[in-house]
Amino acid sequence: MSSTLSSAFDDEGAPTHSSEVQADCERECFPYLFHAAIAEVRAQLVHDGIVNDDDGAPHLLRDGHIHYIRSGLRYLRSAFAGLDASRPWMVYWMLHALNLLGVRPSAYYDDAIVFLARCQNAATGGFGGGPGQLAHCAPSYATVLALATIGTPRAFAIVDRGAMYRWLLSLRRGDGGVHIHEDGEVDVRSAYTMLTISSMLNIMTPELVEGVAEWIASCQTYEGGFAGEPGAEAHGGYAFNALAGLAILGRIDLIDLDALRRWLVSRQLNVEGGFQGRTNKLVDGCYSFWQGALPAIIDRYGPPEARRGILYNEECLQRYILLCCQQTPGGLRDKPSKNRDFYHTCYTLSGLSVAQYFGTLADDDANMLEKTDPVYNVVDVNLEAALAYYEKLESSHAALLAL
Repeated sequence: MSSTLSSAFDDEGAPTHSSEVQADCERECFPYLFHAAIAEVRAQLVHDGIVNDDDGAPHLLRDGHIHYIRSGLRYLRSAFAGLDASRPWMVYWMLHALNLLGVRPSAYYDDAIVFLARCQNAATGGFGGGPGQLAHCAPSYATVLALATIGTPRAFAIVDRGAMYRWLLSLRRGDGGVHIHEDGEVDVRSAYTMLTISSMLNIMTPELVEGVAEWIASCQTYEGGFAGEPGAEAHGGYAFNALAGLAILGRIDLIDLDALRRWLVSRQLNVEGGFQGRTNKLVDGCYSFWQGALPAIIDRYGPPEARRGILYNEECLQRYILLCCQQTPGGLRDKPSKNRDFYHTCYTLSGLSVAQYFGTLADDDANMLEKTDPVYNVVDVNLEAALAYYEKLESSHAALLAL
């Protein structure tokens, strides 16, 4: 235990609010991660099924997570009203998480397809956060991923590709930036979501993506990570958006990969083993994917000379997810003091899948998830089916404008 404590955050004799909450977070996570030394914590984790009684190894609460997610597919409490503009996201989070857990909830597919079709904005072709809402790149991205996760021709066919293409063209800015919606903000999130939508639907023309790679590259910061826009602070979610977008475009060569790697490995915290999203911020389970996918993207989509393996300690990351992020009886969370939600359930499981397949496979086969693609975050077999469906369709600028 003493060797672990020696790796705790050092405030160098100048405590700040940030250093104090970091120390609190380490104390919060420590009993879960080093339960072997704390009898009452070990007993509780064994009782909850999170660790095995014989060897103390972490255990995935697969059945509990499946039950928790299924409960949200039919009914959500009134507390979810604040997410009314994120309804396609919730469909994606739940369906993808179930796919990772090896479940294909086909009984829900028809209702999901009907609902997502109602979210398409008839005037533009993009999808809103709910029926009748403004077309927006973020829920459009979530919709396309949800349809790919469903994986049926009926699901693929609901997208009006011509209208979607014309709408995405209208969001382009002259310098390569992309608006997230009409007159909306311009950041790497909107660029990445546009690139994901267009590449999956086979509507990614040279006219649509001209200058986008160079604009994304301009968002790399002095730290090596990526900001939402040039000159802002490096952030884990934006770093994922940037690198994944450049991978889609085949232009990872535009950035300083060594600087990105240095920034990435500095975001994995010594005691917790999980990732923080920014310098001097706390660990959060969702960054298991947003940060953890970065070296996997380089290994799958980068030039051969850039591929150097997973880089971070994926075993410590898996321990953080399984010991600190699982909530009984099911669902996953940010950290032990937080409550489960569908967002964190989706992205902590996604990060676990990446760590398993691009790093070290789980010792216990019962903990294994299905393999997700680190750029699109769709299970590999479903991504292949979606790409194969759309690649047969018209994809030239002129043909798409005429659809």
